[in-house]
Amino acid sequence: MPIFHHYPFCPRSRFVRLVLSELGLEPENVEEKPWERRIPFLEVNPAGHLPVLVEDNGLAVPGAGVIAAYLDDMRGESLGEHRFLPQNATERVEVRRLTDWFLNKFHDEVSEYLVTEKIYKRFMPSELGGGPPDMNAIRAARNNVRYHLKYISYLISGRNWLAGDRLTYADLAAAAHLSIIDYLGDVPWEEDETAKHWYARIKSRPSFRALLSDRVAGMAPADHYDDLDF
Repeated sequence: MPIFHHYPFCPRSRFVRLVLSELGLEPENVEEKPWERRIPFLEVNPAGHLPVLVEDNGLAVPGAGVIAAYLDDMRGESLGEHRFLPQNATERVEVRRLTDWFLNKFHDEVSEYLVTEKIYKRFMPSELGGGPPDMNAIRAARNNVRYHLKYISYLISGRNWLAGDRLTYADLAAAAHLSIIDYLGDVPWEEDETAKHWYARIKSRPSFRALLSDRVAGMAPADHYDDLDF
């Protein structure tokens, strides 16, 4: 059985969890605390970054984008019109562009700040940077998320899904990141009904159920977090 190294509130890990669930794959999940940098995990991925998928033959596939590409290589053609990375070259470019936007740009400007300050630092020892959250970083992330919501709304206003007519990796990447920010109550959904409606469509998919059951010890989610009709 493949092994999936992840952390429940690592947004990039959540993206791959959604992909795996959509594909009907159920690897053995191994939780890795990103700040611990365990030697056995570093032997699998010397970079120490999550997530990592390890196949039965020992092949370690590191990183959310690499895993997504690998899974498309292995299973994409069998999905036909439900493929998350389309066959058409032009469409593939758009999906890759937007997937990268959320896995990296959104992560750097929003997710990393909020997840680190509000979740990771609660459990990290002080010598590794644990302690009270940096409110300046939190305020910056809360401000940044607004223009990302506007961009989602702009894309959806002319398309059925973020990258076109079909659900793709781009939607799953964006929703994975927003799901954690939503847990923390830092998504101003009241400011953008179009983006909220798009998220509700993905949130209602069976693949999202496991994410909605995740909990941070000692930190309850926002009241609407697991409400499909929020």
